[in-house]
Amino acid sequence: MENVIELGELTKTYGTRRGLTGLTLEVRKGEIFGFLGPNGAGKTTTIRLLLDLIRPTSGSRVVLGLDPLTDGIRLRARVGYLPGDFVCDGRQSVSGYLRFLAALRGGVPQGRIDELAERLGLDQSAKIKKLSKGNRQKVGLVQALMHTPELLILDEPTSGLDPLVQQTFLELIAEAAERGQTVFMSSHIMSEVEAVAHRVGIIRDGSLVALDSVANLRSVSTREVEVTFASPVPADAFIRVPGADGLRVDTAGTTLSGSFSGDPDDLVKALAGHTVTGLQVTKPALEDLFHSYYEGAEAAPRPTPRPAPVGEA
Repeated sequence: MENVIELGELTKTYGTRRGLTGLTLEVRKGEIFGFLGPNGAGKTTTIRLLLDLIRPTSGSRVVLGLDPLTDGIRLRARVGYLPGDFVCDGRQSVSGYLRFLAALRGGVPQGRIDELAERLGLDQSAKIKKLSKGNRQKVGLVQALMHTPELLILDEPTSGLDPLVQQTFLELIAEAAERGQTVFMSSHIMSEVEAVAHRVGIIRDGSLVALDSVANLRSVSTREVEVTFASPVPADAFIRVPGADGLRVDTAGTTLSGSFSGDPDDLVKALAGHTVTGLQVTKPALEDLFHSYYEGAEAAPRPTPRPAPVGEA
């Protein structure tokens, strides 16, 4: 599958201050890639390097088959970009501003602009200076989406949006991927990434600490397990199951509960020797996985799987 973004050992320092350290990453055509991390982790630095808004200290970057340094104009014509600090001229009306940007893009059908504005609940007759933060963010989303770019680069795209508009945004992003567009979306809101992303990269202190599909990240993470038995089992019945260090049998011997980090198949085989009356396994939310990487858990980037269809992440 064609790579839309290829980064090799990309590094950016600001004097003595770290921005990004040896980031190697590939994003494939047609996938939604969620780039997760708190403020200061290196998300915005990465995005600015992709668009040559800043220059790398070392490393390589190829976006849409182009070098952002030497082919910046051609590259940006094929990209829809929403910065994390989106700013627009407050003197204009929303419609006037969007028409101006559409003209710079070589023309965008007015119907496309109207459709996006209607779906996001954006009043095009309003003056930009009178808009709330959330409505200004809607303007930013429309200008990024309206020309149906090959690559969408979105930095904290739902900042300031209410929950209903956030859901509409996720629908628009899923539709873009179905059309073959690629989405690179940075965020610290776990639920929105979990809803649409094919793959997720987690960045910490300028370095990538995890890279995989949400499903695969979950498969190697800790699950909460509770099993009930028809009759008491020995307290040490599961002590030899790999990854069962966090599981305990209660004093009555009829309930096994706690955290399990091993292969589910090993646990199922161990349970098969007893009469099970109840089994509950709680998968970790993406938010829990994210926090685990920020509480000292280390993880080498895993091989990237074939992107799953939207909704299976």
